[in-house]
Amino acid sequence: MRTSQPLLGAAVTAAALPLALVAGPAAANSGISVSTSGSTVSVTTSACTQLNGSWGTASLLSSGQATFAQGRRVPVTGSSALQNAAWTNVTPGTYTVVVMCANGNTAGTQSVIVSAPSTPTISATTTPSPTRGVVGGVGGGSRDYGTLTLVAGGALVGTGVIAAAWYLRKRSKPYRL
Repeated sequence: MRTSQPLLGAAVTAAALPLALVAGPAAANSGISVSTSGSTVSVTTSACTQLNGSWGTASLLSSGQATFAQGRRVPVTGSSALQNAAWTNVTPGTYTVVVMCANGNTAGTQSVIVSAPSTPTISATTTPSPTRGVVGGVGGGSRDYGTLTLVAGGALVGTGVIAAAWYLRKRSKPYRL
């Protein structure tokens, strides 16, 4: 019977270890939410309680900084429902945000990447103007018309030629039709 107790203890420890490893980082990171907008990094949390008029401090650590005191620290402000902090003019890079509540507890730690601002692309659409203006008779002022338009135009010209010939004939001999 003595051998079953160490096996039972080892089984409980083996079952609890993965749960502790999974729950540990999730609990540390679930207390804060970090977002970026351009060169501004902001963090929100609801894990801190006010102590002596202070909610706590948030720190922005760059890749070379290892402790909370080395980062850019700002006070956490807000209400009992939601606390926040923000950093402006943050240069592009990878940072770690740490929120330390006024009671000494860490609300959470999260990494954030600040990307370089995109430069706006200015595009202009230009239409080339004619160098000598519209060239008459060469097709500079016309466009490509369809077959029906060309047939109608030809019929009008033909009718005009026939009408002119009839008029001139009638004028030369008025008694003829």
